[in-house]
Amino acid sequence: MLKLNRLLFATAEEVFINSIEPTKDQRRVLVEAKNEIRDHLRPRIREATIKALGMDKAVTPRFRTQGSWSYQTCVQPAWHPPQEMDWDFGVYLPVSLWEESGPPHAMAQLYFKLVEGLLKDLCKEKGWKLYSGKDTCIRVQINAWAHIDIPLYAAPEAQFAQIVEKRVFDAAAKSDAREALAAEFAEEDFTLQQWEDMVDIMMATRSGEWKPSDPEEVSRWFLDRVEEHTEQLRRVCRYLKAWRDLHWKAGDGPTSVCIMIAVAQAFEHKRGRDDVALERSARALSIALKGNVHEPAIAEGKEDFNKRLDANGRQHASTLAATLASQIQAARMKASHLAGDAIDILRAQLGSRLPYRTDLVEPDSGDDVVRLVGADRVSRPVVNSTSAG
Repeated sequence: MLKLNRLLFATAEEVFINSIEPTKDQRRVLVEAKNEIRDHLRPRIREATIKALGMDKAVTPRFRTQGSWSYQTCVQPAWHPPQEMDWDFGVYLPVSLWEESGPPHAMAQLYFKLVEGLLKDLCKEKGWKLYSGKDTCIRVQINAWAHIDIPLYAAPEAQFAQIVEKRVFDAAAKSDAREALAAEFAEEDFTLQQWEDMVDIMMATRSGEWKPSDPEEVSRWFLDRVEEHTEQLRRVCRYLKAWRDLHWKAGDGPTSVCIMIAVAQAFEHKRGRDDVALERSARALSIALKGNVHEPAIAEGKEDFNKRLDANGRQHASTLAATLASQIQAARMKASHLAGDAIDILRAQLGSRLPYRTDLVEPDSGDDVVRLVGADRVSRPVVNSTSAG
């Protein structure tokens, strides 16, 4: 038997986790671009809110990073092209006129038209490309390998009194990570004031509708699970996203948030054994992907995070995840003198970004795995997520 965890994660070694994480230069390019978008839109939206949106006074929009950069689960594409790195950057507009079902209906299309028109000027100046084919966001292609998606939101003005611009990182961030994040993301506000008091967030659609949407709800829930299960959960989610990208080149596999939620729901921390944690998470994922994926603490359990896949897609994804789990187990069961074979098995599942380094493979007596097997798990009660951790 073999310990394969150091191929995935090891201090002071260039291993799988390092090869799939965004580089510092990639972060810098994306941060600079989204900051330019913010600085371009903020004063211009404020100037146009009365004339273009019909509001009774000028208001200043807020901005926040969300999605994988907020969860810190972003990975580099396995195939480029067609896969790209993306950054989700929401625009939030305080609205004083709030009807029973949200902002005035006509404002949604006007909001899209305004922001898209403002971004055209910036894109022309920067040499970026603007794509307007998506109903729920505006996409800005900043280079050949990355784009920024800009969804548009509104919320009651009174609730904005409690809001400050959210930094990329979250309240669960460790204090020793703050200085590094400040340098990486160059946000001017650094406060732990969160968005959890915002209860009436509505997302505008290009077709003119307002839809209830709170992207922070997923973020809070996941960060609570990381607090519960340690950073190993975040790493395993990244491994599985890299596996997904390798096997679904066209980008039509399980969504990142579906993987993240399904894995976090069933996660078992295995100290010092990312290989075992990944194997068991892949097995749990294979079961979850067969059906709907709901989380009672998110959107009252109403949203199916596996809705992208139809019945055939779900069966195919489930089969591939089960294969990943069984192949990791097969690799771990190899004899010590067959470490190279074990690596070949893993690379067939995770790709060539996993290093071919037999020096990182160690014999495993089996005692570690036995110690890692706890008592039968009892499902934890559903508790609404908090930002306190």
